[in-house]
Amino acid sequence: MAEAHQAVAFQFTVTPDGIDLQLSREVLKHIYLSGVTSWKKRAIRFKNGVLTGVYPASPSSWLIVVIAIMSTMYARIDPSMGMIDRIKTSLPVSEFMTVQTQTVLSAILFATGLWLSFIFLLRYILKALLSYHGWIFESHGKMSFSTKVWLSLVKLLSGRRPLLYSFQASLPHLPVPSIDDTINRYLESVRPLLDDEQYKQMESVANDFKKDPAPKLQKHLKLKSWWATNYVSDWWEEYIYLRGRDPIMVNSNFYTMDLLYVIPTHRQASRAANVVHAMLQYRRKLERGELTPLRALGIVPMCSFQYERMFNTTRIPGIETGNDIFPIFSALYTTYSFMYFNEGVNRASLEAIETAAFFLTLDDETHGYDPENIRSLDLYAKSLLHGKCYDRWFDKSFTLIVYKNGKIGVNTEHSWADSPIIGHMWEYVLATDCFHLGYTAEGHCKGDINKSLAPPTRLQWDIPKACQVIIEGSYMIAKGIADDVDFHGCLFNEFGKSLIKKCRTSPDAFIQLALQLAHYRDKGEFCLTYESSMTRMFREGRTETVRSCTCESTAFVKAMEDERTTVRQRLALFKKAADKHQNMYRLAMTGAGIDRHLFCLYIVSKVMDIDSPFLKQVLSEPWRLSTSQTPQQQLNLIDIQKFPKYVGAGGGFGPVADDGYGVSYIIVGEDLITFHISSKFSSPETVGQFQTVFLSATL
Repeated sequence: MAEAHQAVAFQFTVTPDGIDLQLSREVLKHIYLSGVTSWKKRAIRFKNGVLTGVYPASPSSWLIVVIAIMSTMYARIDPSMGMIDRIKTSLPVSEFMTVQTQTVLSAILFATGLWLSFIFLLRYILKALLSYHGWIFESHGKMSFSTKVWLSLVKLLSGRRPLLYSFQASLPHLPVPSIDDTINRYLESVRPLLDDEQYKQMESVANDFKKDPAPKLQKHLKLKSWWATNYVSDWWEEYIYLRGRDPIMVNSNFYTMDLLYVIPTHRQASRAANVVHAMLQYRRKLERGELTPLRALGIVPMCSFQYERMFNTTRIPGIETGNDIFPIFSALYTTYSFMYFNEGVNRASLEAIETAAFFLTLDDETHGYDPENIRSLDLYAKSLLHGKCYDRWFDKSFTLIVYKNGKIGVNTEHSWADSPIIGHMWEYVLATDCFHLGYTAEGHCKGDINKSLAPPTRLQWDIPKACQVIIEGSYMIAKGIADDVDFHGCLFNEFGKSLIKKCRTSPDAFIQLALQLAHYRDKGEFCLTYESSMTRMFREGRTETVRSCTCESTAFVKAMEDERTTVRQRLALFKKAADKHQNMYRLAMTGAGIDRHLFCLYIVSKVMDIDSPFLKQVLSEPWRLSTSQTPQQQLNLIDIQKFPKYVGAGGGFGPVADDGYGVSYIIVGEDLITFHISSKFSSPETVGQFQTVFLSATL
């Protein structure tokens, strides 16, 4: 017990003269060292906060400006054009200083103001430069002269050693698309899914919305975009995630797998120790802001705000909406919307879990990829996504799962961040675990045991019988959800990114077209398709939807199914469909998507109590094919050319629609694509069909 360990820290006896405290010298030493460590952390955070606050300038540049101004003053040149003299006369304590001191102080104040103005000017210029997105629409391998000049300017103004949050103040705001553009793109996206009569009806409803109330809603949305940091992200988090009343297990949380082929050690405790150590190293860098910000082309910065809630964060359930707590970065939120039965022991145990860095599960099962077992990836995925329903803390920002055979994985709560964020941490952890910390020949952790660490403490619970009945009922509901999920993992190694790029095609567009073909062969029809794209080139940007089912993709699929079409015709249609998809992806990345804009217009309409048949219909359309690409090699810490077995297996999520599929994929190296396909056993529309036709569609 923790109380027992604390009790031996000091002893006291009651004497006639009072209480005689006998403090332990060893404990006092530990208290002193803890205090020193704490102050070191504060000093480092303060230093990095200053460096981030003045970026892209540096504190040393302030000294240079001050020296330059002072030098001109001694040369009897006034670069301030009289401002230093005006500052001198305005000093509230001028009567207590000599004339020379007043002059020096006034010059320093002027230099500081000039320096701060220079910082704001640099940030404004950098923000204006980062608002340009023409480079992303240029053909791969071809770069215009104007883009080269733009890249040079961005590189020049970006500084040499940015910290994680250095670019936040320089990132542009997410723009609000025009109503006309959004409506036109929406109608174009649903055209292949509707017959002529249905399309005319939708067109009529959309045009009515465009006349009224769209202008009124758009005006309020633009007002929010000027006031808020991001006009989408806060509403997206609240209404899509925190206000969702469905269980987040399977329906919201997602998982990430271990290295595909390698298990560094088969000792569960050793793997857990190394991985936890690597995660805490990452957290230390994160707290100090010392991680390098992710940059497209190695130059264009991505928003880093999602990293803030990675550790020490828990989703707290409420009646109508949930909340997040994040004690490392803000005050500890202690008013929980949860029934504690006024039991102090339960409150203490819950607080210990909810304020912990993350949740660790030492699983008693064995999982991982086994080439001899075709179902191994399927079972591995199901275990990571829901486990036994009671051995994961699904509300925690993430749960680290370590299996009996040393295999690991992560289950992530979705409201606080998207998969690239946890993927960034996971890449660091796997590289640190395998190539820096390592294991002995017997599979144990390297190094000596720190005997000063206190042993783990068992959390105590006092659960009334009435609550136990409720918990049992909740477990049965969760078990029903878990048992209904069907998974299939597919390792496609016939070809990969290398061959696709040689064909001058985007690998993502190629895969999306293969998915369209597979779905059509499965169902004999097309469906509304969701692909997740990121908007992190904007401040606090998260995701946007790419509607992958297009007129161009359906024309290609139909041609593939028509024996009368020639190979040349099919290739031409494929090229056209791939180009269309790539253009839509670029539009989504640059803030010109469809769905987030319509979603926010819908929220405004609900707040204003305005009924919109068009928005109701749009927001109720089911995504029967939901897809997402898992990013890899964000940090490039593992050379997969040198270590080809040290590749990640990606991750996945549950199906979004009851009668639909969830498909996650990761493009690994040059010749491997891993797919994670989910559906529900309860749906006769999906049982065992899509998995069987996918490979043939890709080939």
